[in-house]
Amino acid sequence: MGETFEITEEMKAKVGKESPPWTYEVSRSAVRAFARGTGYTDPIYYDIDAAKAAGYRDLPAPPTFHGTPVYIPGKSEETYSTPLECDVTITLEPGQLPNIMDGGTEYEYFDQICAGDTLTSVAKMASLDTKITSSGKTMLIQSLEFTFTNQDGNVVLIERLKVINH
Repeated sequence: MGETFEITEEMKAKVGKESPPWTYEVSRSAVRAFARGTGYTDPIYYDIDAAKAAGYRDLPAPPTFHGTPVYIPGKSEETYSTPLECDVTITLEPGQLPNIMDGGTEYEYFDQICAGDTLTSVAKMASLDTKITSSGKTMLIQSLEFTFTNQDGNVVLIERLKVINH
């Protein structure tokens, strides 16, 4: 199945293509819930006075949390609330490299993300590549990049991730 997989011209055309912008809201409730759910116990994630005493404008978003995408019925994907027309990833035919795995995610922060912020995200396909496994099977590696800009127009975060189809 995967041994003869090749990247097509149609797939290559997605490299560099950007999604429409999408809004994420960073609320105090979501910051507290994420911090609690991931085991953070520092009061800065729960108490506004503690956050301000530590130099934050409001409750800071814990690492890897960048708000909740705004769901709009008919315009949002049902599971992740991203835009339906976010056509930057590769959709494979049934039977083509049927398995998928997370190839890792990295976050590059440029400024604080705090409760009360509204972020706008744009996704793009940064690159496509294939690798041959030790068993001779082909893997497709999709490298995606999400740029998050805050309400002041400043880039606050770039999230880079890899999706591996095999």
